[in-house]
Amino acid sequence: MAEARTKDYGVVIAGGGFAGGTLALALAKLTPKPLRVALVDAASRAPTKKDARGLALSAAATRLLDAVELWPALAPNAQPIRSIEVTDSPLNADLRPHFLGFDTELNTGGPSAYLVEAGELLSTIADAVAAEPAIDVFAPDSIDDFATDAFGVQAHLASGLTLRAPILVGADGKRSRLREVAGIKCIGWSYPQSGIVATVTHEHPHNGQAVQHFLPAGPFAILPLKGNRSSIVWTEDAANAKSLMAGDEAAFVAELSTRFGHRLGAISLEGQPQSFPLAFQMARSFVGKRLALVGDAAHVVHPLAGQGLNIGLRDVAALTETIVDALRLGLDIGSSVTLERYQRWRRFDSAFSGTVMDAMNRLFSTDNAPLRAIRDLGLGIVDRSPGLKRFLVREAAGGTGDVPRLMKGEAL
Repeated sequence: MAEARTKDYGVVIAGGGFAGGTLALALAKLTPKPLRVALVDAASRAPTKKDARGLALSAAATRLLDAVELWPALAPNAQPIRSIEVTDSPLNADLRPHFLGFDTELNTGGPSAYLVEAGELLSTIADAVAAEPAIDVFAPDSIDDFATDAFGVQAHLASGLTLRAPILVGADGKRSRLREVAGIKCIGWSYPQSGIVATVTHEHPHNGQAVQHFLPAGPFAILPLKGNRSSIVWTEDAANAKSLMAGDEAAFVAELSTRFGHRLGAISLEGQPQSFPLAFQMARSFVGKRLALVGDAAHVVHPLAGQGLNIGLRDVAALTETIVDALRLGLDIGSSVTLERYQRWRRFDSAFSGTVMDAMNRLFSTDNAPLRAIRDLGLGIVDRSPGLKRFLVREAAGGTGDVPRLMKGEAL
């Protein structure tokens, strides 16, 4: 008998990355009654290759991952951030004075953030999705088009299948096909900067300290990984970044060492560095007719504070809670009432976070001496304000604002 060309599901998700995969697991595991999930992903289910990025997970994000049974597999290789140092000086400065630091504030009640490797997180999500009986994966495949009516949405796949569900979720990245089909426009701009990410090994232990060094071309972050290893997130002028990536490894390591400093001893590259253009992008609406956007499909922010993934996971937790609450009340999970609740919850918070990071990048990516003096004074004031520092730590840990229950460690 030929396979049916139309299949029914409780929810269809486009994109099986960090946000889409985690959302699929949350809806499959945490809804009050079984909810079958279709996950459509353009990538194959082949093992994930090594990814040079180190990803900062807030304490709130780890609670969400724990709720969907991912954190136990990730925790052994996750590096707690035990302290943060912020410096601001020219590239050729002999000394990098300390302007702002977080130490004891980070350790009250446990670490506020952890570093995990992107490849390990993605492969852990993929393995969990593949093992979950309530999730059907369609990969490699994509949603070319979709249509809605009063009862649901029909998603038409490139393979010829049609998937029907009450709600469709776009987790298909910053160039979201679903957002395009829905006619949702974006506000945004490109930066004259590129991001360079790399993993390095070094002689001396980092002791869990993260360093954010503000340079005229953009922030340079050293993020601790397990062992004598660190992840580099390097914002550089786009033309300089292109030249660095085109040069040989010795020249790249020499430039990297100039920025890295000597406190951790000699460094060497682990794997190939990666480079990508930087941009700010915010969808004008996070919802359409029977459509919700999460993760990069809804917003792309500057990597300055490493919050892009955490903002996306906050979308996941909020949408999961919204759907679970609607199911308990017997409501249509794809209705405009349900979707507007999600939008009200997430759009302002995402826009605010993205705007703050954009403003910080513009403020610190300059070599203007008077402006440097003013911002360094501000950093010094924050460093001497315990209450303000504790608030910033709570913000980084994902503990401020209207926090979804899953990110507070509460059951739905």
